[in-house]
Amino acid sequence: MFTLSVLTSTPVDGADPTVARLSTLDRFLPLWIGLAMIAGIALGRLLPGLDGTLDRVKIDTVSLPIALGLLLMMYPVLAKVRYRRLGEVTADRRMLGLSLVLNWLIGPALMFSLAWLLLPDLPEYRTGLIIVGLARCIAMVLIWNDLALGNREAAVFLVAVNSLFQIVAYSLLGYFYLELLPRWLGFDQQALDVSLWDIAKSVLIFLGVPLLAGFLTRSLGERTRGVEWYEQRFLPRIGPVALYGLLFTIVVLFALQGDAITSAPLDVARIALPLFAYFALMWTSAFALGLRLGLPYDRNATVAFTAAGNNFELAIAVAIGVFGVTSGQALAGVVGPLIEVPVLVGLVYVALWARRRFYPVAGGVHRA
Repeated sequence: MFTLSVLTSTPVDGADPTVARLSTLDRFLPLWIGLAMIAGIALGRLLPGLDGTLDRVKIDTVSLPIALGLLLMMYPVLAKVRYRRLGEVTADRRMLGLSLVLNWLIGPALMFSLAWLLLPDLPEYRTGLIIVGLARCIAMVLIWNDLALGNREAAVFLVAVNSLFQIVAYSLLGYFYLELLPRWLGFDQQALDVSLWDIAKSVLIFLGVPLLAGFLTRSLGERTRGVEWYEQRFLPRIGPVALYGLLFTIVVLFALQGDAITSAPLDVARIALPLFAYFALMWTSAFALGLRLGLPYDRNATVAFTAAGNNFELAIAVAIGVFGVTSGQALAGVVGPLIEVPVLVGLVYVALWARRRFYPVAGGVHRA
């Protein structure tokens, strides 16, 4: 049996974090996530007007409840990052090169292939999945990486790189995978008209705000109270906020789309199959390649989770903005986190097992 510990405490130097004493929150994380998903769907079904009310609480196209949950989720993780050490990971060309290839070449191509292979008769859902595959993860991946004892500094660096690529490449890749490549192959085509500002806005809100808050918190905290106080007293206090933000975000997401999910269970199952295959294949192939390249465990885990995760906030916003809130494309976007959350939680356990199996206990984790 594997255990999780990272969000609520900082491991003692020399101790094995995977056997450290766990809080109730950490020990039963999969249960809390499952209950949050059920609670969200139940709220959406029992309170028919709730999804409309939540959807109206927004600025422009940004849902304030979802934005609040994501900011609460990401801030503690980004406050833990030791920004002075970012130079150590930016110099790792193997890690950066592998991450770029996985995220921008293999990932979109794999989702395109799985969507056409498993949903040849459902063009709306197929298009929605391709949109999900193009949106590289910039939010929840920090949680999965932290739970798997990955390298926080490397995760922030790779997320920042993915964010810049996303602003520039998302629309171009959308044109390639939804119009150009299907035309070459003689398949049906779908147009995707997304502005650079729509993508940049998602990145600024869901990454820029908590990143700035985390950086300023560490800088001011260490300067005014010292490193020891910041690491030993402040971080443990704000750690649980990340989990609360994650659970709140899940409840809101599934409350917004609970009716759509429960009213078409067979469609959800059809959409879920390629998503499950995508997450499993991306993570496994990424981890295996990192192992072959000799990446240390903490960086290998980071590369694997940044490759497997997707930016569902952007994918859902694009699908709704282009095709409408009741479209099949939007439903496919919503099913994304429905599958991603439990699968990547499961992969956290797989990562911890792989750490024991393939890496020396003394040198597998970088947390100093």
